[in-house]
Amino acid sequence: METKTKRTALDTETASGAGRVSFFDKSNYTWMLIGAAVMIVGFLLMAGGRSEDPNVFKPEEVYSTTRITIAPILILAGLVIEIYAIFRNPKA
Repeated sequence: METKTKRTALDTETASGAGRVSFFDKSNYTWMLIGAAVMIVGFLLMAGGRSEDPNVFKPEEVYSTTRITIAPILILAGLVIEIYAIFRNPKA
């Protein structure tokens, strides 16, 4: 007994690779790059600069507003942008 399966046009297109469906378009990738750039800026701000004297602890440099407030907010904003870029529906 021979079983026959019905092949659709979509099956033949995807088998040949010509009709691949892309989940993201150019705008999704643009938003992903923007989100990544915002996160990188946040990480750079969190890292801060080099201390003039590594043997002296300066709490105003370590616990500055930039390092403990602005940088984490930028990192979280970058993650939100990434989530938006992933869930954004491309224009058909």
